[in-house]
Amino acid sequence: MGIRRTYLGHGVGLRPKHYGRFLESRPRVDWVEAISENFMGIGGRPLAVLEKVRRDVPVALHGVSLSIGSSDPLNAEYLAQLLELVNRIEPAVVSDHLCWGSHGGRYVHDLWPLPFTEEALEHVAGRVKQVQDRLGRQILLENVSSYLTYAESTLSEWDFLAEIAQRADCGILLDINNVFVSSKNHGFDPFEYLSAIPVDRVGQYHLAGHSDFGEYLLDTHDAAVCDEVWGLYREAVRRFGLVSTLIEWDEKIPELEVLVAESRKARTMEMSSLSWPTIQAAQRALALQ
Repeated sequence: MGIRRTYLGHGVGLRPKHYGRFLESRPRVDWVEAISENFMGIGGRPLAVLEKVRRDVPVALHGVSLSIGSSDPLNAEYLAQLLELVNRIEPAVVSDHLCWGSHGGRYVHDLWPLPFTEEALEHVAGRVKQVQDRLGRQILLENVSSYLTYAESTLSEWDFLAEIAQRADCGILLDINNVFVSSKNHGFDPFEYLSAIPVDRVGQYHLAGHSDFGEYLLDTHDAAVCDEVWGLYREAVRRFGLVSTLIEWDEKIPELEVLVAESRKARTMEMSSLSWPTIQAAQRALALQ
């Protein structure tokens, strides 16, 4: 069946450091992504900023606490607050992570990977369906970076992600940097990963920087995108076509102009990887926003 994919162009994350800039003007970005939990159940300046930005450009809501893979029951209060925010902002996209980060009602505020098993597939797919029924829309699930594997896993990460999307009828937020980080940490081919993901399920990309500690890479979001990740992005564009792309930068956050420049670099790379008819389609899509 696939997902309904709306091409938004190239965006940046909405972070407190740049709230003033977004209140004063409309920066040269096609869209922004906001961390859902930063605006759920609160008012004041953060929500005022988000509502102002939403009047200017499309907004995607990206969560970090859904804990879709946890064995705990889904958090009803969390979902109620998320639904309230969705109804208020009317985002173009709602997403979270394919992971777990809570147990016994306690949240660790981290994104832990899942065992890639048939049991986990059934468990997660059923919970995704519940979330989508509650929100009245499809969501996107993001692949996380990882630093360990489970002996119980019987599937590859990419096959697990693809199967979740099919069974739950949800979309994929394909984090290109996370694919690269995990490929180096676990010794798999990142291009094989991309080739296994269904084209009709990818609804958004993330691009970010990471830190190299020699024996492993750490997904830190504190630097510019590296050349290897840009190369993987080119391949993703060739395979999946026009997909909304976000620059993530969450630590050592630079001035907004630096983020915009990274976003424009992604746009240039995307356009150079596509055919002219596809580029024209992108231009028409952005003109309609």
